[in-house]
Amino acid sequence: MATRAFPALLLLAALVGCGSARSETSVVPASETPAGVTKPAFPDRPAPGFTRLEGERTQGGWLRGIAPAGTVELRFDGRKLPLAPDGTFFAAFDRDATGPGVLVAQLADGRSVTESLSVSPREWRIEHVNVARRPGGATEAFMERRRPELARINAARSIDHDVAGWRQQFIWPLKGRISGRFGSQRIYKGEPASYHSGIDIATGTSGTPFVAPADGVVTLAAQTPFSLEGHLLIIDHGNGLNSAFLHCSKLAVREGDVVRQGQYIGNIGATGRTTGPHLHWGLKWRDARLDPLLFTGPMN
Repeated sequence: MATRAFPALLLLAALVGCGSARSETSVVPASETPAGVTKPAFPDRPAPGFTRLEGERTQGGWLRGIAPAGTVELRFDGRKLPLAPDGTFFAAFDRDATGPGVLVAQLADGRSVTESLSVSPREWRIEHVNVARRPGGATEAFMERRRPELARINAARSIDHDVAGWRQQFIWPLKGRISGRFGSQRIYKGEPASYHSGIDIATGTSGTPFVAPADGVVTLAAQTPFSLEGHLLIIDHGNGLNSAFLHCSKLAVREGDVVRQGQYIGNIGATGRTTGPHLHWGLKWRDARLDPLLFTGPMN
């Protein structure tokens, strides 16, 4: 069951779609060939390029690959990307990304390599409701409680540990009925509400255990339930990628714990703002909200 939409509150939550497309690569020399000289600037060097590009170049999707040899700096849409020692990098596309995404590698010899990645659009599950959105906003009493929660969430998401969960093929944290899909949205008399920022998995009962979808480090474990998320668990998978698990009935790990893929980390529940027991799993990379289904593949 998806979390009930409370417009003013949902905008405060601060939390937490497949396909490939053509890409175009260009190489720019360190300097233009002098006038009257026809000899190429780098006659004996093959044009470098990005290799082993894989992922889902679509809204809510992701990208992983290896930067050209000799890369000293890599940027994606203008923002610097960290490079692993073997040159591997990770990037992702927000639910509302329109593309193209642009990778630019600056090489040690002064050349730059640019690759433009088209991002395919998706058809989201949109529900039109012929009633107006509920008026009103959050009370100051609510915000007194909410502000410290948001501060903890933002702090947890800003942590970037040296872990390699981002390299792994993610697994489902548990098996069950998908009761809410990433990107779905209600529109009230033409006014859109916030879209669903994760995927909901229901088993019909509270207390079902769930596991870590990939390696990581626990950056938030709310033993006291948050006002909207309930018992909230956030795991940093490294390279700016993190998972959030909402509405838990029990947390089996603490902040700072290193977890391995498949390890038991908690139990689903109905804490916080929800209509019934389920696990809400959200994924974010930096500011981009991502579709967990594009990391795991269909549930078997």
